[in-house]
Amino acid sequence: RLEGKIAIVTGGARGIGEATVRLFARHGAKVVIADVEDKLGSALAESLSASVSYVHCDVSSEADVEDLVTSTVSRYGRVDVMFNNAGVLGSQTKSRKSILELDADEFERVMRVNVRGAALGIKHAARAMVARGGGCVVSTASVAGVMGGMGPHAYTASKHAVVGLTKNAACELGRYGIRVNCISPFGVATSMLVDAWRGRGGGGDEGLANLKGPTLRARDVAEAALYLASDESRYVSGHNLVVDGGVTVTRNCVGL
Repeated sequence: RLEGKIAIVTGGARGIGEATVRLFARHGAKVVIADVEDKLGSALAESLSASVSYVHCDVSSEADVEDLVTSTVSRYGRVDVMFNNAGVLGSQTKSRKSILELDADEFERVMRVNVRGAALGIKHAARAMVARGGGCVVSTASVAGVMGGMGPHAYTASKHAVVGLTKNAACELGRYGIRVNCISPFGVATSMLVDAWRGRGGGGDEGLANLKGPTLRARDVAEAALYLASDESRYVSGHNLVVDGGVTVTRNCVGL
């Protein structure tokens, strides 16, 4: 489904990113893993085929993101798919701080990674894509970007921003044949989110399930990313693909 395509996955060393790297590679893409988790990222690349490589990249640094895209183009000649997946929940997650106790520095840190990182990824990937006449950008948002009461204040604000940025960028970049979409998953049972859930007194990943039977896994979100990155979605742009088992339509807020 991605045979011959060149893809970058930020936050690709673990969780949703790792699952997506594995799935993209399985479907024929050459994949560049971008992350700050050097040991994990390098080990993942080495465990897969020669078509997967690792680059250190802090997505909040414009120099790092620009170098990431430039090095990918230098190596492969182009970028077909940019998956802006890197993100943080923020340290407020464990304590679920009230807005009355908002840590402004922590708020800024979350916005730098989640929003600035996505914006820089779109900017520099789109520059390369404009030059070759098209491409695809996908960003990881969240159900916290669809409705309130689903996460810490900084995280919620950042994911609403990612959804808005996706729509605005799609409006501008469509004329160049570039599709821009995002994915809003419910709570995926990654190590990061399970730790946060337990910090709130939850029992672990079983508390993240919504539909009777299945629990949302990173692979489910990776499958959504694969669809949006493939030619199967060639006329889909400006869309927020919600992968939540219906939680946002049942308005089942997990509460602040």
